[in-house]
Amino acid sequence: MTERVLILDFGSQTTQLIARRLRELRVYCEIHPCTVDDAFIEDFAPQAVVLSGGPASVTAGESPRAPAAVFRLGVPVLGICYGMQTMVAQLGGRVRPAAVREFGRAEIELLRESPLFDGILRVGDHARVWMSHGDRVEALPAGFVPVARSEGSPLAAVADERRRFYGVQFHPEVVHTPIGRQLFENFCFRIARLAGDWSMTAFRQQAVARIRAQVGDRRVLCGLSGGVDSAVTALLVHEAVGERLTCVFVDTGLLRKGEAEEVVSLFRGHFNIPLVHVEAGEIFFARLAGVTDPERKRRIVGETFIELFEREAERLGGADFLAQGTLYPDVIESVSFRGPSATIKTHHNVGGLPERMRLALVEPLRELFKDEVRELGREMGLPEHFVGRHPFPGPGLAVRILGEVTPERVAILQEADRIFLEEIRAADLYDRIWQAFAVLLPVRTVGVMGDARTYEMACALRAVVSEDGMTADIFAFEPEFLARVATRIVNEVRGINRVVYDVTSKPPGTIEWE
Repeated sequence: MTERVLILDFGSQTTQLIARRLRELRVYCEIHPCTVDDAFIEDFAPQAVVLSGGPASVTAGESPRAPAAVFRLGVPVLGICYGMQTMVAQLGGRVRPAAVREFGRAEIELLRESPLFDGILRVGDHARVWMSHGDRVEALPAGFVPVARSEGSPLAAVADERRRFYGVQFHPEVVHTPIGRQLFENFCFRIARLAGDWSMTAFRQQAVARIRAQVGDRRVLCGLSGGVDSAVTALLVHEAVGERLTCVFVDTGLLRKGEAEEVVSLFRGHFNIPLVHVEAGEIFFARLAGVTDPERKRRIVGETFIELFEREAERLGGADFLAQGTLYPDVIESVSFRGPSATIKTHHNVGGLPERMRLALVEPLRELFKDEVRELGREMGLPEHFVGRHPFPGPGLAVRILGEVTPERVAILQEADRIFLEEIRAADLYDRIWQAFAVLLPVRTVGVMGDARTYEMACALRAVVSEDGMTADIFAFEPEFLARVATRIVNEVRGINRVVYDVTSKPPGTIEWE
């Protein structure tokens, strides 16, 4: 892996989207905090650097700055919003609070030709972009020229063509900037002259080689959860070390209907990977009895999983490594300029297991985003219905039952969820939806079914669309579809007599229902 772009994170909630846009162009990139030192920058040796946006003001005394080495490397630099402002300030320009702040949609006008806008705009053309800033650039450093302006930013895009330093006041990484993808293409291919040849085939070969070098002739345990992340991790490690991998599947009893059987069949039967199936539903239900707080549920499920996995690992004996499906967003959040995410992701993977078991970690997917993991899964032969399945929370159905978790309630929710997804697939909608599921509500409603009066639970249905899982909007089903699903659930699932559709969207940084 020779070509790579360094993204320095100044705390923007959309920094991950910059990496997503570059990865979509087959350009390998990594996000690191803006607080890394010059030695790190020089050792990383990027072919280009992107400076992200951020919530701080360059005019504040303690605001973050880019390492000076960035501007000495002799490689192209693209500053986005705060990244542009700190670049200008550090190189001798001036940034001041804006008289009129720009938040949301805006329009830029191209003032002069620039490789950054080749094939996108001509001089005098206008384009819609997304702004989010309270400061603006008022004076440019030596060598820089204005490239574009907006109503609130006379210097909405700037460039030093000789040094290949570029700045844009808007956010090209968000979907609200339609020209964003082309702008990144120009930066990567016209300006930085990258090949854009990063592929899952190459990644697979590199990952297998790294695992072999790390593990040697020792043994590895892998905790299978039933999701695509742990599944792809297991396949990579098995390809690298063969029978020296043992997978442990702790069946919590909180999975979707038929999922446990599918996991066991796939890994034992199809891939012939050693698998220990721990059927532990009774233990989880006993510990969740009477618990209604969702955060407590997460912790109970996570701690119980750790305990059972630890017990099984001790029984198996002899393992030196633990393989887990940590993804790149988890890595980014753990080292983010904004600080660690431990209080948010309380159920991520297996919590404190590696330290307690004295096992070294094998994390072959820590450089990948979710859709890249799916692409790798296809590359490795995972069935499409498994690769493309919607994300599922670590605590399982425990956090989709609002109220106490019991075997009876799990069975009711499994049936309702099965019907919902069955109808979505039948309507050929599954792959258009990021995530769809049913939620059991802690309320009972009075209804009449036939000539009988009922007093049963209500069920909520949720479906969202998303490009990246960071933000989401509701999926607009046809009324006839929702009526058909609701009718089936009420008729076929004993215990539910009312179905509602959740129409809340997901703005950045929030989680609903999971």
